[in-house]
Amino acid sequence: MRFSPSIALADRLDRDVYLVLEDFGARAGCAWRETDEADTDLETVLQGLLSGQYAYPVRIVCFNASEGWSRDATSDVANALAQRAAGIDYDVPAALQDFIAAKATRRFDVQLALPLQGAA
Repeated sequence: MRFSPSIALADRLDRDVYLVLEDFGARAGCAWRETDEADTDLETVLQGLLSGQYAYPVRIVCFNASEGWSRDATSDVANALAQRAAGIDYDVPAALQDFIAAKATRRFDVQLALPLQGAA
């Protein structure tokens, strides 16, 4: 039998990869988003979710092909998003708020700054 070298570089395989399942509505249904390989690390996925790149995330999976495992990372990502959203000053999209509320396993309460009456 002939040996064929892998087309993937070994250092590119030895890392965790995160993929987002997104709901595109009743007609299109759910699909895994096509994503550039460089954009599949946790930090980039979190930034993409917070910036609105994903409109209606449903599930996030994580896998590491070189270590031979995969897992549902939805609640971990929702927890990380909730923690980050608690510390930012812009509005988190409603769909992302719904995702966090449905999938986070920890609570991150935030005290909203309310304007004082008569303060100018």
